[in-house]
Amino acid sequence: MTRANWRDVCLDPDTPLEEVIRRITETAKQIALVAGDDHKLLGTITDGDIRRGILRGLSLETPAREIMKENPIVAGPDLARDVLLGYMRDGRVKQLPIVDAQGALVGLELLDDMLSAPDADNWIVVMAGGLGTRLRPITEDIPKPLVPVGGRPVLETIIEQLAGQGFTRIFLAVNYLADQVRDHFGDGARWGVQIDYLEEETRLGTAGALTLLPHRPPAPFLVMNADLVTDIDFRRLLNFHGDQTADATMCVREYKFQVPYGVVETQGNRITQLTEKPQHSYFVNSGIYALEPEVLDLVPDGHFYDMTTLFDDLLAREGHGVVFPVHEYWIDIGQFDDLERARTDFSNVFTPKGKRA
Repeated sequence: MTRANWRDVCLDPDTPLEEVIRRITETAKQIALVAGDDHKLLGTITDGDIRRGILRGLSLETPAREIMKENPIVAGPDLARDVLLGYMRDGRVKQLPIVDAQGALVGLELLDDMLSAPDADNWIVVMAGGLGTRLRPITEDIPKPLVPVGGRPVLETIIEQLAGQGFTRIFLAVNYLADQVRDHFGDGARWGVQIDYLEEETRLGTAGALTLLPHRPPAPFLVMNADLVTDIDFRRLLNFHGDQTADATMCVREYKFQVPYGVVETQGNRITQLTEKPQHSYFVNSGIYALEPEVLDLVPDGHFYDMTTLFDDLLAREGHGVVFPVHEYWIDIGQFDDLERARTDFSNVFTPKGKRA
């Protein structure tokens, strides 16, 4: 039984969070192992730990020891494959550190390596019917999903990513210049997927088109905008959504801005505090969502209805909505400056096949 190289993801407890993120992303093992000089395992850091840390406001300089999970599930080096699989299923873990009798690392088992991952039965709905008014005059002749980034339409990169991650059932909600989208992508056979089209006779918003699905999805499904350039792992998003037992999960991106002046706080005419060029940070909607099929009961037929309204209505009914912080590359090409930045970044983020280099 071949084991993953644990040394690729073994880090010192003082390693800053920024380096932890880089290592987890580059190795694609979705875990970092925190160990001392003697290789004794001190803790583990998963993608979920990182996102929870970001939500808590931890900085990229935060040391690994402050975010790691102590006393993780581990296994000995001589256990059979079926026993290891049982440990991983019982503990709901996808990475299992292997340690010797002294607690020193000797290996790492990955569930995805032990089980050949089947195609996902989760549907993907891509909202591809927007007018792209902020990109005119480019979008006077072509719809925004066909705007080229990296030498091909932005939506083509999205579909290649989804296909590469095992998603095979894709719905494109189309309206503006829909024939061009349909002519380019056809039935999806070129990418090894099945593409169906949700025809909006009138614009229905970022959630209203969900009522055009042929029937209720068989499993949690993803909804996303067609104007995004990102290398997010969509399976990881669905795993997070399931782990949180959420009704709806919204991907969010940290947005920071700095006030270019010294801020003066007052009480009456009395100065109480001076803050030089303060920086503010917020989480903003990144246009990617994971939804339980039952959430569709909230979407009205034939009416304009946005995803933000769906979340508002869900929360008003005390539904369980959560956020998934995106630290991967992400950019919305809806404005000229962002489109040009995506075009500049593309070759450094993606290989010619649209996957992480």
